[in-house]
Amino acid sequence: MKVILTEDVDRLGEAGRIVEVKDGYARNYLLPRNLALVANRSNMAVYEEIGRQKQAQDTRAQREAEALGKRLEKMSCTVPVAVGEGDRIFGSVGSQHISDLLKEQGVEIDRRAIQLEEPIRALGVYDVPIRLHPEVEVKVKVWVVRE
Repeated sequence: MKVILTEDVDRLGEAGRIVEVKDGYARNYLLPRNLALVANRSNMAVYEEIGRQKQAQDTRAQREAEALGKRLEKMSCTVPVAVGEGDRIFGSVGSQHISDLLKEQGVEIDRRAIQLEEPIRALGVYDVPIRLHPEVEVKVKVWVVRE
């Protein structure tokens, strides 16, 4: 039976794809849970239109992310921290701290978009990657200086 997936299903496919599954799997699992629709002409037409709208929305989101990325590449953040002996900082600078600093400069970025492998624990200049869209990643300079 051919079905159109309405949601992502593990090991089967992502939303909007047309897949061939066994009749029992479709009738007993996918259809009752609203994970799929039978692939007939009316459902196909509806999902093609939804697919076009989703693609247009994704293209718009990518353009907005690229514009924001150009703005972010020109920015830098200065983080004053307390230091002890040997220029070791007390605590660390994490993604939430960087997100708050960017918010003060007028750009609101979710902390989960900031791709720090581990918190910053030393003085210096760091290029911190920020993923604004699955295909748009920019780097922001973060200056960690002593108070």
